[in-house]
Amino acid sequence: MVARTSDIVAAQSILRGSAEGRVIATTEALSFWGGVDPATGKVIDVHHPLHDESLTGAILFMPTSRGSCTGSGVLLDLILTGRGPAALVFCEAEDVLTLGALIAGEMFGSPMPVVRLDQQSFDKFSGVGKVRIDGHSISGGEFSLPLAPPATSELDLATDDGAMLDGRDGVAVQQAMRIIVAMAAQQGATGLVDVTQGHIDGCIYASPANLTFAEKMAEMGAKVRVPTTMNAISVDKSNWQSQGVPTTFGDPAARLADAYVRMGCRPTFTCSPYLLDSAPRMGESIAWAESNAVIFANTVLGARTAKHPDFLDLCIALTGRAPLSGVYLEENRRPQRIIDVSLPANIDDAFWPLVGYLAGKAAPDCIPVLRGLSEGRPSKDDLKALCAAFGTTSASPMLHIEGVTPEASLAPIAGADFVTITDRDMAAAWRLLNEGPEDVQLVAIGSPHASLAECRALADAFAGRKHHAGVAVIVTAGQQVIDAAKDEGTFQRLVESGIQVLPDLCWCSISEPVFPTKTRALMTNSGKYAHYGPGLSGRAVRFGSLAQCVDAALTGRANVSLPTWLS
Repeated sequence: MVARTSDIVAAQSILRGSAEGRVIATTEALSFWGGVDPATGKVIDVHHPLHDESLTGAILFMPTSRGSCTGSGVLLDLILTGRGPAALVFCEAEDVLTLGALIAGEMFGSPMPVVRLDQQSFDKFSGVGKVRIDGHSISGGEFSLPLAPPATSELDLATDDGAMLDGRDGVAVQQAMRIIVAMAAQQGATGLVDVTQGHIDGCIYASPANLTFAEKMAEMGAKVRVPTTMNAISVDKSNWQSQGVPTTFGDPAARLADAYVRMGCRPTFTCSPYLLDSAPRMGESIAWAESNAVIFANTVLGARTAKHPDFLDLCIALTGRAPLSGVYLEENRRPQRIIDVSLPANIDDAFWPLVGYLAGKAAPDCIPVLRGLSEGRPSKDDLKALCAAFGTTSASPMLHIEGVTPEASLAPIAGADFVTITDRDMAAAWRLLNEGPEDVQLVAIGSPHASLAECRALADAFAGRKHHAGVAVIVTAGQQVIDAAKDEGTFQRLVESGIQVLPDLCWCSISEPVFPTKTRALMTNSGKYAHYGPGLSGRAVRFGSLAQCVDAALTGRANVSLPTWLS
């Protein structure tokens, strides 16, 4: 389960430290990656209530985090550059930002306090103007509470775990095990679990801190001990120089990828590792980071992985061990909320990311089961889109879809509540994700990375036609998919329609000049990128089906009407 509020006292120190500052409070979780600019400390998520607020020096109160695992890297960079919040205060379990703060103190001597309050205390302190935190208490206004010390769990460590912790396998593994043990304690784990493979999210150059961490671990001799794939990176590894990417960005981004490869990671450079030949099987315990990949692995494949923060993903890959908590345990995979979804007639592919986006909003901190969707017969790509959009609005590592996903028959927990998603909800969400102008200069496909089937569908939709002269069409995909598309002729069909296919990068990591600089507004079929795009690119975004994206590419104009299945 995501929330473990029943396990906490009124006020508990998660990470020790002292801080004092103004209170910034929100009841809505925030993804630091795609939601906070590491260069300024300002909130850039245009859909969040704190949009344009500076977090620098503030005591940030929010229930938990959500979204990308890369948030830990963004927070680490903010701390190391002095642009971060002074402290974090949560009322629910939280791992991603906590791990970033833990790394700051553990490896770089820059501790930042993290506190967890019960709901009543959280509500009280959220309303005061200024808060002070020290090693023993939290105070503000007329309120003061003693802080219970950080949790220490009696971990049942195997002999091999203890040897790694004692330094048998070198300083890098020792450091990794110390971080794993610390996270296990704050998660309430009593032991560790073997994992068969890892997936690294921290290879995206979200900030200089990602490079600092990776090169420090590589210099200490770190080597992964389980097969480990790599997420999309921030440059087209072989072509960034010819693409005009400045060396001030391209060089550190490439060095970051190289550091992980030196540590033994497989240079897959894809945010869709479930499309690889190494995809895990039902019941397999793995250690993946990258929110969409985690949610798909748990939900669709029935594998088991927590939503591991950046940096913890490498630590687990170095040891082959992860905290035995959360959705590694079957009892924590049971639905906590039942969501009945209206299934309109004649839906198209845009329905699935829209439902995922709304399901995340309806279950921001718990595992839901969606009912009413089985007759829609979602494809693997539909489920990919749904899981990715769900991860932008929910902190949960998984969901279930009745009659579709393999563990949807798990009984809901006692007291599970009910929510509905109606046609009216879908129409409102559609409008929220379509606030951009009618004219578009870019069509963005492949967030997460496009599958071979999606590449074929795009080529079929263009049917040899060229896109509008004022519109760029770019697809991002993993190299394995690109190679398969070349082998069967699909890649050539795309190129003949003027479509650019990029490896290594994903839309959430593309920057100018690879991102077309003349773009004022873009269109995408990705619910994930429709959410993050405005903050990451600084451009307005429109969202629609693949067919609508093709129409916009051919005409330069997006259809501003609701889809027929919502009209």
